[in-house]
Parts: sequence; C-alpha cells; structure tokens
Amino acid sequence: MPPVTPVPGSVDAALQACAGADPAAFGPVYDALAPVAYGTSLGVLRDPDHAAEVAQEVMVEVWQTAARFDPARASARTWVATLARRRAVDRVRAEQARRDRDQRDVDTSFSAASHDVVAEDVERRLEGAAVRRCLDSLTSTQREAVVQAYYGGRTYREVAEGLGAALPTVKSRIRDGLGRLRDCLGVARD
Repeated sequence: MPPVTPVPGSVDAALQACAGADPAAFGPVYDALAPVAYGTSLGVLRDPDHAAEVAQEVMVEVWQTAARFDPARASARTWVATLARRRAVDRVRAEQARRDRDQRDVDTSFSAASHDVVAEDVERRLEGAAVRRCLDSLTSTQREAVVQAYYGGRTYREVAEGLGAALPTVKSRIRDGLGRLRDCLGVARD
C-alpha cells in the first residue's frame, strides 16, 4: 500500500502539524477530534461526567503524542477513537477494581464484626441469665404457663389441658407473665 499523504487542511494534516508543538495548530484538531473522543468514551462508560474526563485526558494525550500519529496506519479520527476506547476501558476496569476492593473491605469488616464468637457467646449467656432472673420474678402459675407455651412450643389449649386450667385463665396468665417479663427485661412496648 502506498503511503497516504494527508490532504492539506484536513484533520490529519492539522494533527501532523501539532507534532511540532504548535499550539495554534492544535485548536482545529481539538475542535474536530474532541467530539470523537467524547462520543467514544460515552459509548463505553455510559456516564457523561466520566466520558468528559476521559475525553479531556485523551485530548491531552493527543497533544503530547501527536508525533506518534501515522496517517499511513489510520486516520486521525480512528487514532483518537482508539485512544479514547482504550482509556475508557481502562477507566471501567479501574472503577470495577475499586468497587471490588470496597466490597471486600465491607465484607471483611462485616464478617469480622458478625463473627465475634466470644462476644456472641457472652451476650447470649447474659441474655439467658436475665431471662431466667425475670422468669423467677413471675408467679409460679405465670411461669409454668409461659415456659410451657414458649419453651415447650405448646398452644394455649395444650397449656390449659396440661395445667388443668380454663383456656381464658391460661391466656391471662401468659399475657400477664409476658407483660411482667417485658417490663423486667426493659423491652419497649409497641
């Protein structure tokens, strides 16, 4: 394939002129190629703010590396679109890596906090002791009814039959016993 010579006045020619670090030559290049960089970045990132940042970074790179542009390999638009796509993909990967790191940090702190076996065991024992102490504060009939219903898994009717008491009486004992337990344990009423 014969070497391609840029058409005077084209973006390719303007980009080659930037290779000499001529700021005046970069204005038309920026105007022509910044939308290409932005559009390509937006297509990958789907976020206008991130796409604008990437487009700006790409245009700085275009200014700094204009000497590397080879019109025989690709047009200026293709070159800038390739730079933008690569940089946008890098941004996506970096953002995903950051999210993964943040998630690992959250998972680690959550699992460390939620699996403190010693603290959980102490808390469970203290709660058990408080419940036993509060159960001891109930009358014997209330305590029997509550224990059979909640620790024995029995229905009101089964508790009434087991205690030889009327169903309404057992319901009252359980309700009153639970009220006293709630007060003793310092649980707020809804």
